[in-house]
Amino acid sequence: MKKKRVLVKFSGEALAGNNGFGIDTSILKFIAGEIKALIKNDIEVGIVIGGGNIIRGVSAAKDGIIKRTSGDYMGMLSTVINSVAMQEALEHVGMDVRVQSAIKMEAICETFIVRRAQRHLEKGRIVIFAAGTGNPFFTTDTAATLRAIEIGADMIIKATKVDGVYDKDPKQFLDAQKINELSYDMAMADSIKVMDDTSIALAKDNNLPIVVCNMFIQNNLLNIVNGDYTTCSVVKKKD
Repeated sequence: MKKKRVLVKFSGEALAGNNGFGIDTSILKFIAGEIKALIKNDIEVGIVIGGGNIIRGVSAAKDGIIKRTSGDYMGMLSTVINSVAMQEALEHVGMDVRVQSAIKMEAICETFIVRRAQRHLEKGRIVIFAAGTGNPFFTTDTAATLRAIEIGADMIIKATKVDGVYDKDPKQFLDAQKINELSYDMAMADSIKVMDDTSIALAKDNNLPIVVCNMFIQNNLLNIVNGDYTTCSVVKKKD
């Protein structure tokens, strides 16, 4: 029987906690426990982490002193920092982990090779994909979707601070309504920010479901993989 395989995308900002910058190790510890629960239930796991808790390419380049391409490479490096931190946290709870970077960094981690990544997953190892796609002008959302497709994931779970997708920002509007199920085209609407349009279009072309959930609800990831979508929103092909 084929094992379930998922790609979990975490935002870099979430790792910062209330500090707004850097890495909160208590959050790393919580995430490590949630990922461990997946592995213990025979689920193969890939991970992509953003770098917004350290630096974003767009922000670094906003005043024109730093070129956008250089800013994006700086952002990629921040994802490597987060990936190494996550590797340490997962190893701390007894997991077998590999970090694979889209940019060669042999002293720190493996270089991304899809067949090697697939082999790691088959052996029960967690694979963290770092440095985005390795190219400027592409987000870590797009990198997550790309890697999910390359490794043959059954779904991509975008683990955020909210419990799904809303018709408008629930932090600003009290009447915001949660949308439990969306089509890919709905997810690309201007008023709904699930992931960037490139990543959603890529998921649509490959019929890859996207699940948006609150990463801070215990056992949420495991429940979702087991088919419980009550605490999340799902973007998929309409029946």
